[in-house]
Amino acid sequence: MEKKTRKQYSAEFKAKIVKEMLKEEKTVGQLAAEYGVHTNMLYRWRDQALAGLPSLFSDQAGQELAEKEAEWQKEREALYAEIGRLTTQMTWLEKKSRAIFK
Repeated sequence: MEKKTRKQYSAEFKAKIVKEMLKEEKTVGQLAAEYGVHTNMLYRWRDQALAGLPSLFSDQAGQELAEKEAEWQKEREALYAEIGRLTTQMTWLEKKSRAIFK
């Protein structure tokens, strides 16, 4: 018996459908049929989007974004430092191996 895997949808895909739902130009049933997604899933995405709207307009959202950016920058610097360290080690080992095998 094959194991079923859940279909994953991108955030962009979900947002596109929720925008169409909010326009109310098509019924939820029409959108579900058009995109091959169950109506319950569409309602869940809509409710999730509406629940998140207030946080978009708060100062806290900007602060959280700035914190994530700083964290990302710190991680990036650490990765570049690691690349530099590994490059130095590799160069040293190459020199040593050439000296040994001459």
